[in-house]
Formats: sequence, structure tokens, C-alpha cells
Amino acid sequence: MAKYLIEFDRELCIGALACTAVAEKFWPRSEDGKVDLTGAVFNEETKKWELTIDEADFSVNKEAEEVCPVLAIKVTKIED
Repeated sequence: MAKYLIEFDRELCIGALACTAVAEKFWPRSEDGKVDLTGAVFNEETKKWELTIDEADFSVNKEAEEVCPVLAIKVTKIED
């Protein structure tokens, strides 16, 4: 089963909540008005939040990436 890496640049996030509208399970609104990526770990090297997902969660997160107006979400295939 394929694996994907979600990278989230929270500094870029403007709190448009478009990702929340399509995938609230993964992208809940935070108290500061931005969103969080549920289950993500902060990568000190890249300064981005990262989460590995499988094929079952790909479509909804790809849609979240596509609706983000500031391109703060990136979904990349990392394994077949």
C-alpha cells in the first residue's frame, strides 16, 4: 500500500480554513485561528509539521492541499 508524506508549513497558514472544510478530521481549527495537522510531528530541520498517511487518507488530504490558498500543505508520495 502506498504511503504519502504531508508537510504543513504552519507559518504560511492564514486561517482560511478551506482545508478544514474538506478534511476536518486532519485539519481542525486551532485556538489561534490557524489549523493544526492532527498527529503531525514538527521537523526541526525543515521547520514544517509532518505526517505519514496511507492510501485511504490520500484523497481527502490531496484535496486539502489543492484548496489551500497559500500553498501551506504539500502531499508527496514516499513509498509504493
